[in-house]
Amino acid sequence: ERRYNSRPQVFSAPGRVNLIGEHTDYNDGFVLPFAIDKRTYVGCKNRDDGVINVHSRTLNECSTFTLGDAGRINGWSLYVKGMAEVLQRRGTAINGADLLIDSDIPFGAGLSSSAALEVAIGLALATIGGNSVDKVALAFAGQEVEHEYIGLRSGIMDQFTSALAAADHALLIDCRSMAFERIPMELGDLEFVVCDSKVEHELADTEYNKRRAECEEGVEILKGRFPAVLSLRDVSAEELDEAAELLPEVIRRRCHHVITENDRTLKTAAALRISDFAQIGDLMYRSHESLRSDYEVSCTELDLLVKIAKNFDGVIGARMTGGGFGGCTINLLRKDRSENFKSHITAKYQEATGRETNVFNVDPSDGAYLHPAEGRS
Repeated sequence: ERRYNSRPQVFSAPGRVNLIGEHTDYNDGFVLPFAIDKRTYVGCKNRDDGVINVHSRTLNECSTFTLGDAGRINGWSLYVKGMAEVLQRRGTAINGADLLIDSDIPFGAGLSSSAALEVAIGLALATIGGNSVDKVALAFAGQEVEHEYIGLRSGIMDQFTSALAAADHALLIDCRSMAFERIPMELGDLEFVVCDSKVEHELADTEYNKRRAECEEGVEILKGRFPAVLSLRDVSAEELDEAAELLPEVIRRRCHHVITENDRTLKTAAALRISDFAQIGDLMYRSHESLRSDYEVSCTELDLLVKIAKNFDGVIGARMTGGGFGGCTINLLRKDRSENFKSHITAKYQEATGRETNVFNVDPSDGAYLHPAEGRS
């Protein structure tokens, strides 16, 4: 007989910053993210009537649905319903639950608040119902929710990081084989600071899916010259140059970004292993320029934040992070310049745009877990 826990339990999953490797995950490429110390928390109590009641403290909103009910719901609760239904289809027994959600991950900032919600909800529902949890499978369930319920053809990086990251480590993920390596981040006198442009991105309503389609178009064209190609992961920069005349200019630039970004990601991972932060900073700047010019997913505000950072003494590297069209930049800088940097970039950004920016430190943190019973409030 299956046993489940009827006592309330607390679960959480983190947001993420991508150090480098943007828009490579859905091209079977390499990414190098880390989880951040901002999380989504789920208090969960089992029910046996198939009903899921959920309240978001962050939004002060409630939602109720019954498992197996074909009725459509919208907004944030769709992530909850989607995760419950996907897990059920994958063989996870769920009886119903009362859920309380809270989060300190900024919404719409490109820090994967949606993936954190999916992973935290999935871990809670699976665990409270007495199921064993495979975190890799949990990540893929979250991705399925994005594809089927949200309409965003995202890669696996966000959910994978939220589920499997480790404190003080970056996560090098091979998005074809799903092999991963946790690489220690020995930052010493350096730290990471995030600058939120306060330009919210709605990726499902932007050109994100179009970028993926453009990459797929490039692959189909390149197969005519290189039949073994399955994805842009299989194309070298030299081969792209050789076949350049076959590709429309926009498609060529999209392909060029992905191919060179894969190379930058592997070089950054190698530099991280030996704590060569000067090289990492240079690769971060190169990545941003490629995202701006070849992939065209940056925006005026993100470019401005990177420019201000690059001109500030003590900053080692800066780039946009996340899907783009708004969101955040990630900055690597000396700790002794951190407070001056925060006040400087805040003032310069507001002067140029009239917008405020939220600037905060992020520490590489653990992936999803069940919180111990002791000390819960």
